[in-house]
Amino acid sequence: MTETPRDDAPITLADLASQEDELQLTRFDNDDAWALGIALVEEARRDDAGVVVDVERGGQQLFHAALPGTTPDNDAWIVRKGNVVRRFGHSSLYVGELCRERGSSLEATFGLPSADYAAHGGAFPLLVRGVGPVGVVAVSGLPQVQDHRLVVRVLRAHIAR
Repeated sequence: MTETPRDDAPITLADLASQEDELQLTRFDNDDAWALGIALVEEARRDDAGVVVDVERGGQQLFHAALPGTTPDNDAWIVRKGNVVRRFGHSSLYVGELCRERGSSLEATFGLPSADYAAHGGAFPLLVRGVGPVGVVAVSGLPQVQDHRLVVRVLRAHIAR
């Protein structure tokens, strides 16, 4: 299991790729989506974090919650971050870091409009081992690395149960 980094520790592309390799599920159905969504909401509430949580599988939204302090902009961020995961099969933070390492942006590197895609942390692929990506879990409302770390922390606990 990958060691959980401090909240202020930098995240590298290698760290992000390792998380994607580690955080693979054996299955993922509607009940799993509900359990993961509830766990994210509970963790966000413990942290007093105003976030939107979204879980989808195969293009169908299976869980969505907007906690106090969020706005419709957070829902738009969820969609844009999720589009990145669906397009590239990697976390939205991974794709953003890849572009930043190249000294570029998502729009300049891949020609994707920022109105539809956001390579900012908070969306993570739901990967079933031996199958591949089946959906996306996303959080919006915190700074991007905190959004990402919240998803990783809760997904890691969900897999361990």
